[in-house]
Amino acid sequence: MISQKSRLVTVTRAVLIVGWLAAIGVPPVILLRARTAWLEELGRPEVQEQWDAFRKDMQKQTGRDGTVQRKVPKSTEPPLRVWLRDYLWLAIAAWILFGTVLSFFTSLMVMGTVRQIASQPLLARDCDTQNVKE
Repeated sequence: MISQKSRLVTVTRAVLIVGWLAAIGVPPVILLRARTAWLEELGRPEVQEQWDAFRKDMQKQTGRDGTVQRKVPKSTEPPLRVWLRDYLWLAIAAWILFGTVLSFFTSLMVMGTVRQIASQPLLARDCDTQNVKE
C-alpha cells in the first residue's frame, strides 16, 4: 500500500508534468491554428496600404529636428505578416526551449519542497526539539 507521503510526491510529480505539457503544447497549437486566418487578414490590400502609408509618414518625419529620430522600416510588408510567415517555427522552438528550462528549475524547487515535507513534517521536528530542551 502506498503511503500518504509517497502519494503526495507522486501526485505533485504528475501535476508538474501535466502543467509542463499544457504550457509547452497549448500556446503553439493555438498559434498554428490562428496563423492561417491571420495571414489571410494581413494579406488584404487595405492592410498593405496602411503599412505603406505608415512607411511614407515615417519617411517624412526622418529629416525633422527633435528629440525623437524616426527610422523608416525596411520591410515592405507588415512585421506581423513577416513574423508569421518566416519566423514562426523559430518562435515556437524558443517557446519550447525556454518554457522547458523554466519548468525544469521550477519543478526542482517544488519537488525538493514536497519531498522535504513528505520525509519529515516540519512541525513534528520543531516539537521534538522543544521537548528535548525541556
